[in-house]
Amino acid sequence: MDLFEEQIDWVANLEPLIAKYQGKKHPLEYQNTYQLMVMVILSAQDSDANINKIAPTLFQEFPNLESLSASNIDSLIPHISKVRNFGTKASWLIEIAQLLKEDKNIPQTMDSLVALKGIGRKSANVIMRESNVAAEGIIADLHVIRVAPRIGLISESKDGNKVEKQLMQVLPKEIWGEIGMAISFLGREICRPTNPKCDICPVNFCCSYHKNL
Repeated sequence: MDLFEEQIDWVANLEPLIAKYQGKKHPLEYQNTYQLMVMVILSAQDSDANINKIAPTLFQEFPNLESLSASNIDSLIPHISKVRNFGTKASWLIEIAQLLKEDKNIPQTMDSLVALKGIGRKSANVIMRESNVAAEGIIADLHVIRVAPRIGLISESKDGNKVEKQLMQVLPKEIWGEIGMAISFLGREICRPTNPKCDICPVNFCCSYHKNL
């Protein structure tokens, strides 16, 4: 039987997972919304660990949007040259800084965030979740794309937007804000691509993968 046709109480089933990771800070080591936005943009197709490594010197030089807006691509690049696609990302960041000018102008809604260069739905969902504003979607990063179908929540897809859309159809809005990051943490810590630690997984009782072992 197709999982979409089964009457599964996913809210109850996912409760232990949300309880485990409720409010846990994103792995990017940011200090404020400005830093978070910059780091989220830089982390696309790169690792959080790499962005955390370059962040201290970057933010020492550019502590806010005001300082970044007064700069230029050539001045920014040396601080992010170890980041993947640094040239493109540098142009995005300078453009955003010159558009917003001050940290207080960083938007907090999906439509306003995705209108900025380098910010897609996944990045916007992360920024909104970490800023404690009402969720308008579900974080669908690489871990969620891999783990959500493995659990049996949705069908498999490599497209983050399609994964997010499926999750939004299956899950009620009241858990959107936490469930994406909870699944992401599960994928980072327990539900690894190989040799997942099923014995300590909080949702092993309802997981398709575990049932089929």
